[in-house]
Amino acid sequence: MTKKILIIEDETNLREALKDKFSMEGYQVIEARDGTEGVSLAKSMSPDIILLDIIMPKENGLDALKEIRNTASLIAVPVFMLTNLSEESSQKITSDLGANAYLVKSDIKIDDLIGKVKAILE
Repeated sequence: MTKKILIIEDETNLREALKDKFSMEGYQVIEARDGTEGVSLAKSMSPDIILLDIIMPKENGLDALKEIRNTASLIAVPVFMLTNLSEESSQKITSDLGANAYLVKSDIKIDDLIGKVKAILE
């Protein structure tokens, strides 16, 4: 069964690059452009993992993470925060809200991210 990855990211270029790379690895990729759309898709599509940006329009990643963790069917779904914020306070907040990983976009290569996702899903 193909594993589903939900990418909630407002930066079109990054979202599409991630979609292309994960699709080539054989994953089904679901895309959302903001937190509101992302939470809705998470509830309806039951992803195996969620990659979630923090700073987005409509509903930010912190609010989306709270809603995901308060949804019974999504409690156990791994959530990787993928953000430009590198402050320790942001990392602590997301950890306290139940994120499984905190990755700074400028510090990680796409291939490394794929490796981390594979390690969780396989």
